Amino acid sequence: MDIYTTREVLKNNLTSIFDLNLRVAYYARVSTEKEEQKVSLEHQQDYYREYIQSKNNWIFVDGYIDDGVSAISTTKREEFQRMVLDAKAGKIDLIITKEITRFARNVLDSIKYTRELLSNGTAVWFQNDAINTLDEDSEFRLTVMSGIAQEDSRKMSSRIRFGQARSIEKGVVLGNSHIYGWDKHNGRLFINEEEAKMIRLIFEKYASGEWSTNALEKWLWELGYRNYKGGKISSRVIGNIIRNPKYKGYYVGGKVKIVDLFTKKQKFLPEDQWVMYKDDGSRVPAIVDEKLWNSANKILEERGATIKNRHTSFKHDNIFTGIIRCANDGATFWLKVRTIHGKECHTWICSHKIKNGAASCKSIAIKEEDLLNILSNSFNMIAYNTNDYAVRYAEFYKKESYRLTNDAQNIEEIEQDIIKLEKKREKLLDFSMAGYITNAEFVSRNEGFTKAITNKKLEIERIKETHPIPQEEILALLAETSKIAQEYANSNPKDITRAKVENLIDTIIIKSLGEKKAEVSILYKNGLPRKKMTPAGSLETISANMVQEKPYITENGTEYLVFSAIKENK
Repeated sequence: MDIYTTREVLKNNLTSIFDLNLRVAYYARVSTEKEEQKVSLEHQQDYYREYIQSKNNWIFVDGYIDDGVSAISTTKREEFQRMVLDAKAGKIDLIITKEITRFARNVLDSIKYTRELLSNGTAVWFQNDAINTLDEDSEFRLTVMSGIAQEDSRKMSSRIRFGQARSIEKGVVLGNSHIYGWDKHNGRLFINEEEAKMIRLIFEKYASGEWSTNALEKWLWELGYRNYKGGKISSRVIGNIIRNPKYKGYYVGGKVKIVDLFTKKQKFLPEDQWVMYKDDGSRVPAIVDEKLWNSANKILEERGATIKNRHTSFKHDNIFTGIIRCANDGATFWLKVRTIHGKECHTWICSHKIKNGAASCKSIAIKEEDLLNILSNSFNMIAYNTNDYAVRYAEFYKKESYRLTNDAQNIEEIEQDIIKLEKKREKLLDFSMAGYITNAEFVSRNEGFTKAITNKKLEIERIKETHPIPQEEILALLAETSKIAQEYANSNPKDITRAKVENLIDTIIIKSLGEKKAEVSILYKNGLPRKKMTPAGSLETISANMVQEKPYITENGTEYLVFSAIKENK
């Protein structure tokens, strides 16, 4: 259709659009797949087909229908794009659509596509808005109405985001319903045992250290496991499964923030900004235990670091990878391999010092052979002096038992404070919805309440973590550690493997006391938490609970003061 000629005919001859010989199509869309929306769509189809066919001078071309697709962007609307292509091919003179919000909720898209269609001889009639692009003033009215529609869309999106934030606060599980291992219903996850079996296999195999994600991809395919489209469960997906805290029973929300409504640009937030906590099992039931999850993720992290730093001379995949930490800054030690007089020399160095220069950290390096000798001696000390160790640990922790006698009362008081703060926050929302306070005031005061509640919960966790364990439990845990150590008694340092280290040791702390003197603190598994990493990354040590062992002196005169303690099983 010649748009200019048609406009002149309509203007000068006082001819109605219904008098023109036009090839007409309609466009219809609903944004959800709800039943009532589907009924609405069916009504639109019937109405427009009958309406077009009732006009004597019009020829019905086709109906273009997008079902359950948002109008914010046109790029994902397949039928809309097909309609534009048909118009460009000269098949359509006029497109009828219900209103601007069905066509686009974006001013730029509205103008862009109506102009593009007009340039190809196709007009658009927005029936409910009384706008026909054959009218010369249509673009002005279309811009105004599109702007209103765009603003409505923005407000709706804002309300949705607010609702999502409220849902997250209430522990509602958001996101799509397809998550391996569970079925989702009414904002809760329910274990799908068939898929959960696959998830457990993934974690068990990967945590063994003998499988890669690529190997698991092939293996799962051979076992008959498929993704929701019938294809392979990719290594990337397997990696994401291993990383997902939900599998150990943690609620996770607020990971992504939409920074632009119309481009749909998203920002993935850092983990410390997520809403994440251990669920009671009512919303996110665990599929694997936390210990297995941690083991798998430790390997995943180490392998990632290895790949990232493969271009350096520092190796990260060895006996003590992820085990040795610096007392100065909490950084892990990395392995440096050098060849001296034709022989490889393995030395462990603080990674902070490697990355930032020698002046950045006062720690000293430690040769792997020296550390292996220290561990061999420590294994024997525990294995053959169990009773002595038990008495000494019991004495240490008996002193501690007097510190926190009022813990239960303290926790109860803090929990009451949390309840009061949550009630105030709920009241604040009521004030906001009633218009008693501004949005800015609501956001500011709500953030204050949320921060206060979070701090109270952290205080409870701190009290629980430091609460003394009964003496009989301490002795039982020590006995278990001793049993493991006895298996390694009389071991040659060369016989100490990665598996043995991981089985017995949680952390080794290196603290420099001078150029040729340092402390080596060995934190064994299966006991009490006497050391922890502070938020700043420094190591906090309760030295009174460390058992001092026999010092180790190297051939070049470096002296290592050796201490040991037992770590709680988490």
